[in-house]
Amino acid sequence: MLATVTPARRQYLELKAQHPEAVLLFRMGDFYETFDGDAELAAGVLGIALTSRPMGKGEGRIPLAGIPYHQLDRYLDQLVAAGHRVAIVDQVSTPPSQGGPAGLVERRVVRVVTPGTVDAGALLADGGHNWLVAAAPAADTAGAAPEDARWGLSACDVTTG
Repeated sequence: MLATVTPARRQYLELKAQHPEAVLLFRMGDFYETFDGDAELAAGVLGIALTSRPMGKGEGRIPLAGIPYHQLDRYLDQLVAAGHRVAIVDQVSTPPSQGGPAGLVERRVVRVVTPGTVDAGALLADGGHNWLVAAAPAADTAGAAPEDARWGLSACDVTTG
């Protein structure tokens, strides 16, 4: 199937395969685009238009919904507030239209945001904190009754950078 799709679609599918549980916001020029089921979800949660576009031979039209890149924080907050994990894909090379080399713009997942890892935006009250905590039994006491095990505890405030 990947041989019949556009290079950008191939890039999207490869990144989506690495983050199947996340809504993938895929930067294309001045927009973050969502495709397939992510587009349908984003359109419903964000109240944005759902459209479609061809993305290769034999693919038919693919559901698409996009947001302007400068509105990322606003829409990211809404997706996370609705309980979704979001992977943000940015262009990490200069596009040909801005003097970069010819060919496909390189893109990577640069950030994954979940309800537990919010570090900025409207989801945090002014001066608010978001603590991430992990607990695990010590390796030499694994399998012991909880009251007999030694535990490691780690906490960090992800809002402090």
